[in-house]
Amino acid sequence: MKKYRTKFTVLLLLMTTFSSFGQDSKTLTEAVPESFRNTSVTDTTTVADIKWEQFFNEKDLVQLINVALVKNNDLQIAEKNIHIANLQYKQAKWGNVPQVNAFATASSSRLSENSLNGINANQSLGQNHIEDYTAGINLSWEVGIWGKVRNQKKNALAVYMQTAEAKKALQTTIVANVSKGFYDLLMLDAQLEIAKKTLMLNDSTLFIVNLQFEAGQVTSLAKQQTEAQRLVAAQLIPQLEQNILIQENGLSVLTGTFPDAKERNSKLHSLIVKDNLSAGIPAQLVSRRPDVKAAELALKAANAKVGITKASLYPSLTITGTAGVNAFEASNWFTIPASLFGSVAGGLTAPLLNGKKIRTQYEIAKVQREQATIGFRQTVLVAVGEVSDALAKIDKQATQYSIANQRVETLKKAIANASMLFKNGMATYLEVIVAQSNLLSAELELASIKKDRLSSNVELYRALGGGWE
Repeated sequence: MKKYRTKFTVLLLLMTTFSSFGQDSKTLTEAVPESFRNTSVTDTTTVADIKWEQFFNEKDLVQLINVALVKNNDLQIAEKNIHIANLQYKQAKWGNVPQVNAFATASSSRLSENSLNGINANQSLGQNHIEDYTAGINLSWEVGIWGKVRNQKKNALAVYMQTAEAKKALQTTIVANVSKGFYDLLMLDAQLEIAKKTLMLNDSTLFIVNLQFEAGQVTSLAKQQTEAQRLVAAQLIPQLEQNILIQENGLSVLTGTFPDAKERNSKLHSLIVKDNLSAGIPAQLVSRRPDVKAAELALKAANAKVGITKASLYPSLTITGTAGVNAFEASNWFTIPASLFGSVAGGLTAPLLNGKKIRTQYEIAKVQREQATIGFRQTVLVAVGEVSDALAKIDKQATQYSIANQRVETLKKAIANASMLFKNGMATYLEVIVAQSNLLSAELELASIKKDRLSSNVELYRALGGGWE
């Protein structure tokens, strides 16, 4: 029963999303798979429903994200794009409202006494100086009999909503990038601490080797190799400090501030990696991911453009009217009702010589609609792939972390044993420095894997459409 309920949920979501495009049921069913790769279809809950303030537990990270959402310049540009699209939509809503313009004209002419107009004016008016004063309103209204105006409003609404979804998609990316950058910074902090600790360990080993060299127990080769091993950790410290500065600068750009140090109290080793994050089912991406919704809206806009160009092939009905007051003398300009005038006209306009051009535009619009359909499918395909990738990383990185952690614990024991045996003359300096080198490498790798696990959780959250609410 659970399996059938899940399939029904998938089909219901797909029908709700695609019904406006008139596609057949077979195409709709094939548009999105029933489940992500290597996951069960029974769980329809998704971690994307969690607001980002609750998804991230680190207060210093939450503060960074808050600053980024307010000051990030790309987000501010996206906000302006939404404002522009909103104004365009409001303008399109007035498409079926008659255009009314007010006008006022005044003219004064002196006709030539030797001209026909001048002679006629003298005979009829007794003068060849003519004045004319007019004021009124013009009305023009194109009747939307073929759905042209309606489709223009649909297109403007889709573009406006698409712009809003683009901002949401950008916000999910910024939230993910800030959090992953923050985890990178914590990893570098942890690796710097490891390098400093290893350097202290190498110093103590080098001190003992120097004593043995002075006592003639070891050769200069032992001293040189131990010193070289110490320099490995010493060289790593300025490299990590450099990377920390660069990472802080990168976070500054994301948060819309000039490069500066980032205050942080979190430590990589104290962060808890969330397990068993629910991904839901692929059909939910259609209504959850902003970029998928934007692609859907692009398809709606393309469909509306087809309607607009198709309506241009048919005759357009235009109603015009003019009314106002007119007089030959300024003193009689607004004499009512003697100075009143008005006219109403209606006409049909059909394309003739430019019909081929309009039909070509109509065919182009249909091809663009097909492009939008393919683009929507590709967006869904990429979205499902990103979620599947994140799920695979989360699964395999957990195993990698467990093995790497066991390796570190084993090498710590090896270091303790090697140091004890070396001090008692039962192990050589080579065994000690090899153990120290292996531990340094293992601890650096362990910190990197934990950072990757945290970043993969964030990537899953973003891929599912979380982070914009």
